[in-house]
Amino acid sequence: MAEHLASIFGTEKDRVNCPFYFKIGACRHGDRCSRLHNRPTISPTLLLSNMYQRPDMITPGVDPQGQPLDPSKIQDHFEDFYEDIFEELNKFGEIESLNVCDNLADHMIGNVYVLFKEEDHANAALQALQGRFYSGRPIIADFSPVTDFREATCRQYEENSCNRGGYCNFMHVKQISRELRRKLFGRYRRSYRRGSRSRSRSRSISPRRKRERERERGDVRDRDRDRDRHGNGKRSSDRSERHDRDGGGRRRHGSPVVREGSEERRARIEQWNRERDEGV
Repeated sequence: MAEHLASIFGTEKDRVNCPFYFKIGACRHGDRCSRLHNRPTISPTLLLSNMYQRPDMITPGVDPQGQPLDPSKIQDHFEDFYEDIFEELNKFGEIESLNVCDNLADHMIGNVYVLFKEEDHANAALQALQGRFYSGRPIIADFSPVTDFREATCRQYEENSCNRGGYCNFMHVKQISRELRRKLFGRYRRSYRRGSRSRSRSRSISPRRKRERERERGDVRDRDRDRDRHGNGKRSSDRSERHDRDGGGRRRHGSPVVREGSEERRARIEQWNRERDEGV
């Protein structure tokens, strides 16, 4: 029974826990929902409810005075807000993801989800945001159960094919430009590369790698020794042998030549003469 309940937790088959709150951290029924909203006591993700106030909130593409808005100005307004929130939250720790909903339903409009790398960073940010205001409105922050935004976002919206519009129950995440993303999140990649280089310089060679290097050097010495024995070494020894000996087979270099005395030379010559006369 316990395995069955664990397998259906947070799904449509779960009649106890709200699947939408589990997936997106919000529910259109709010406190009136017939299922439980299990609020986490600690999480790496914070939800800042209804924080982003888009300039065309009343009517898409139109300002409160009824004047049409340039889409580029709407995007600039959003990116200014995005950068401002990122820089403020980045003070508490590394941010892995920062998503702002483009939905129009009351329980999702302007929701900001920030996923920190560590739960302690999210907790520090939550404590610091209590009682603060942004653009004259109080910040409502809480831990969110959402840690995997792939299950929370609307795939049809990413493909520009969602027929529910802004009232879809899944996240319609507003996108920022590549330049802004590179500017904000690129700092983590640069710091990681610098940290990797410094760690690689200071890291000592492991005993296993040291043994492998010594074994490689030993193999090279063995190959050189075999090559000298069977290949180039033999020719070099032949050359040295020829260099050490002259035409008569006497060594010119190497061990010193012992000179004979005059009496020994005369006795040797007389012996040669006798042997020659006897032969004749």
